[in-house]
Amino acid sequence: MKMADRLHSVHTVEEPSRSESAHINTTQHQPTEIPATMPDASALEEFGLEVEHENHALVTNSGSSASTKTNNHQFASFSNRKQPTPSKEQRSLLASTNVKYRKLRINAAQRPGVLKWSFLVIIIAAIIVFFNIEQEEMIDESITPEDTEAKPDLNKFHLLRPKTKAHEDVAPIVVDDTKEEEDRANNNEESLEQTQPAEDNEDNDIDNNETEEKSEGIATEEATEVEDTLTEETVEQTAPDGLFTLDRLKATREAAQNLVSMLEQYYNGVEQSKNMMLESWLVPWNFDQQTNDTDKIAMKDKIVDTMARALVTNDQKEFIIGTIGSSVAAGHDNCNFDSYERQMERTFGPVWEAAGMKLVCQNAGEGGGCGDDFANQVFCIKQNVSPNIDIAHYTWTYFEVGNEHALEARETLVRWAQMLPRQPPVHVFNTFELPGKPYMPADTDAGGSMMEYDLARYYAKYGYNAFYMRSGYAKGGYDYTTAFKEHEVNHFVGGHVGDGYHNVTRYGENEEDPNRKASLGVVMRNWHPGPLAFQFVADTFSYLYAKSMLEALDRIEAEINNGRDPLETWSAKKRKIMLKTSLPEPKLCDPLYCTVDEAPGCINYERPTYGWWGAKVEDPNDNFNPHKGELQNWEPWLDGQEKDLWHGVPKQDQAFFADRDDKEVCRHLDGCGAISATSKDSGSVVFRLPKQEVGLVVVCGCCGKDIATNMFLNNTDIEMRYNGQLLDPSTWDIWPNGKCVRLLKKFGAASSAAATTGHNYLSVKVLENITAPVRISHLITL
Repeated sequence: MKMADRLHSVHTVEEPSRSESAHINTTQHQPTEIPATMPDASALEEFGLEVEHENHALVTNSGSSASTKTNNHQFASFSNRKQPTPSKEQRSLLASTNVKYRKLRINAAQRPGVLKWSFLVIIIAAIIVFFNIEQEEMIDESITPEDTEAKPDLNKFHLLRPKTKAHEDVAPIVVDDTKEEEDRANNNEESLEQTQPAEDNEDNDIDNNETEEKSEGIATEEATEVEDTLTEETVEQTAPDGLFTLDRLKATREAAQNLVSMLEQYYNGVEQSKNMMLESWLVPWNFDQQTNDTDKIAMKDKIVDTMARALVTNDQKEFIIGTIGSSVAAGHDNCNFDSYERQMERTFGPVWEAAGMKLVCQNAGEGGGCGDDFANQVFCIKQNVSPNIDIAHYTWTYFEVGNEHALEARETLVRWAQMLPRQPPVHVFNTFELPGKPYMPADTDAGGSMMEYDLARYYAKYGYNAFYMRSGYAKGGYDYTTAFKEHEVNHFVGGHVGDGYHNVTRYGENEEDPNRKASLGVVMRNWHPGPLAFQFVADTFSYLYAKSMLEALDRIEAEINNGRDPLETWSAKKRKIMLKTSLPEPKLCDPLYCTVDEAPGCINYERPTYGWWGAKVEDPNDNFNPHKGELQNWEPWLDGQEKDLWHGVPKQDQAFFADRDDKEVCRHLDGCGAISATSKDSGSVVFRLPKQEVGLVVVCGCCGKDIATNMFLNNTDIEMRYNGQLLDPSTWDIWPNGKCVRLLKKFGAASSAAATTGHNYLSVKVLENITAPVRISHLITL
């Protein structure tokens, strides 16, 4: 029924009541005769007046079922007026007219019911109309351009989402390394002026690159709006900067494949490249043939998943590899430009440029002068590098030799890494050979521990693995044994040029300066790798990651071809939340510390750092400061290395870069630092601690490997308090290495004050004039 018909039916009048019908029928059934001739005009006029009066009387009547007597009385009163008596024919015509009128009348008792039904019908009709309108809107919204147009070619399918602005050209992108290093050095110098972040920004203390991500949010939203207004054909032809289309996916694949092909050609073919760069790990990587090795499958799936999530996650604009380690990681005895991290940015970076993203390699390596090693630095994974790293690199292996706790630290790091937002796999870079498998005749450091293989298998599903540089060289097929025994050539002695495959780095092939070119061909400076060895390390990681990206792209495209949104599979929001109960039982590390839901907090005054501060120095005037009103005058301290451009740079490179405008590319970023008290006038320093899960509190001193005993444990001129309660030094111990002291092992430990429901506070106070400064480089909490 149409709407107009439904509305018209509302006004249909009900039939008269039974009593009314009876009266009407009585009137109707009176015998009448049709006159032979019509009444004259005067008679009709009189009849019309009578009908008018009669109708007026009927309308003014109550309309209820009136008795015949009442009606007769009305007719009688009407007829008593001095009017001519109507004829028989007139009365008949009048009766007929009354019948028609009364059939349309509704009495007062019926009116409320009729109104109720009328309103009900109107409401039902309105609901039906509203429902029909909604259905029409839903149908309209469900119609897409694909429903009204021919199905577009898959190449025109609009893929994922906005990314950062990047060139659409798939040709290799030339990186301005000089400007890059200058910017990095300038950023580092600016960071030295800040000893800690502002209180309100405590949770946002990420490196400059992280800040840039937030500042691009508006631009990303604008790009999304543009995306929604483009047709599929327009997207293919004139994709605006920042849109990751299938064309961009193909560009990324082409860039990754070009890199893989270049490296395979450089290392004399596919097989040799695989042997050198994929077989030289604790668990070799397999990207080609099918395998029944579930550990290898799980390990590969983890790194492929890492790549895929970075590519499809809407707001991720950088792929971050964060390195913690010794001077090997820092690249000492080389220009910083020649470190493996900087070389990897230049080698693998163009692939991410093709994806509309940026590769960032955060190098938190440091020299040994500060006294640190793996034992305390793994606790600072969330501050030394960004907590948002996609992959973690670990290069403390020189310090692991002969240390029975080394693998405990590695296992702990692997487990803590899974508690970070992006759950990064941990990849170890070791300059030696695979444990138990020495190839180098002059290499006496190839012993290692067979437990390393067990750990790699045990944590394969989390992507953990370790690369051994010298095993990689040996697996390439060069006969180092013959070279050493018959020709007395040790390719890994300090200063040797050439690794048996190449005599200079790729970027050094066209170098005109002979000293610089020779420098770029050095394999090992001493115990530190030189540029040529660092190139092999960078190539190995780039080769592995490029092959992982290629498989990730294949999986993403397969999802699209099957009509599924890749975001539903790999978006960061779909990443499974890891809890401490998600991890297997630890093999070596203390479950009290390595089976936790959050990685430790750390405030580290050394340089460089890229992540979140854990504890922070409290404002002396803050109302929550338990020592408000007391003297609090400790000051930041730096060792001055940040002012020395040539710190850690060899002489031949100093001579080459001394008069060049791009000399800043050589500057290393690492240096020692602390917060320091020099006398009793320094008073106290009060740290506000972050949320604690275990209750662990550790302070480390600066600078040296075994300074904790004199600076903290046996120093009677200082006192430490936890939430205002004095701590007993007899309950402290030297842990986890010689520069640190453990004040509190856990909540409820001996001499520990009860933790509060709010922030906990640690204070360190100088009591008397001290003979040597008290310097705190780290405060670790868990």
